[in-house]
Amino acid sequence: MELFWQQMVTGLATGSVYGLVALAIVLIYRSTDVINFAQGEMAMFTTFFAWTLFSGNFLGFHIHPLHYWIMFVLTLAAAAILGALLERVVVRPVEGRPILTIVIVTLGLFAIFNSLATWSWGGIPKPFPVPPEIHVTGITFFGDGALDIGPTVVSYHDVTIMVVAVAIMLALYAFFQYTPIGLAMRGTAQNPVAARLMGIRVGNMLTLGWALSAVVGAVGGMLIAPMVYLQPPMMMGVLLYAFAAAVLGGMDSPPGAVVGGLILGIVENMVGTYTTEQYLGVDWFGPEMKLTAALVIIVLVLLIRPTGLFGRRALRRV
Repeated sequence: MELFWQQMVTGLATGSVYGLVALAIVLIYRSTDVINFAQGEMAMFTTFFAWTLFSGNFLGFHIHPLHYWIMFVLTLAAAAILGALLERVVVRPVEGRPILTIVIVTLGLFAIFNSLATWSWGGIPKPFPVPPEIHVTGITFFGDGALDIGPTVVSYHDVTIMVVAVAIMLALYAFFQYTPIGLAMRGTAQNPVAARLMGIRVGNMLTLGWALSAVVGAVGGMLIAPMVYLQPPMMMGVLLYAFAAAVLGGMDSPPGAVVGGLILGIVENMVGTYTTEQYLGVDWFGPEMKLTAALVIIVLVLLIRPTGLFGRRALRRV
């Protein structure tokens, strides 16, 4: 039972990582009706930018290293600017084109960011810092320590990822449900023509959607990097699971993205720990089937509920 609960907690931490990136994917889709296949590489690129600010080293040039939290805030600002520029310069010219055009553009951005990161920072894995400790009224937040929760041990960093994922999910849910800008972004994604007739500045809403998504992706990248080491391919596997989490939870549901990520994280860890050979004496299912198990879940969900667990069926008048 100790192993079971330890793997459950580890799965929740891993699933929170998938949920964070899935949140960024859902955010762009919900606000602009575009699926961004470059989301992971954008997060990776901004995380390298953060590492540059923290380490003070870029292309052989040395700059003054910044404190973690100053670096964190500046990286979020840079990510927002990057997302806004991409929407204005790259995505907007192909607005209204066939969906395959948008897919090819985002795949092109995927390759460009990966190549730029490899050229600028190299392919050698780099350590990335965890958030430093903060003490509030005797309670320690962040840091390198660990918590003993019953029979399991969970690191402060894993707890940070889980708390941040849930906090961002709740903030985005409130933003889209109860704020005028959030409602305008949803209306823009569903019907840009009607949104323009209602006086909504559609272009600004699309730009804001990409900027917010880039910020969420940057948060995810900076929290993931200490676990997997910072390197150009670090987000490829995460992105695959994040897309699966978004589809599982519902492409238009921020809570669904997080729940889908948690489910996949638990499934991945359980399949990687328990095998049929252990209990049945037959080598049918083992750690090498982790990705297969996740994809089987996705296929089953799409067959039974194509909109995902929390997605809403779109009704169109014809």
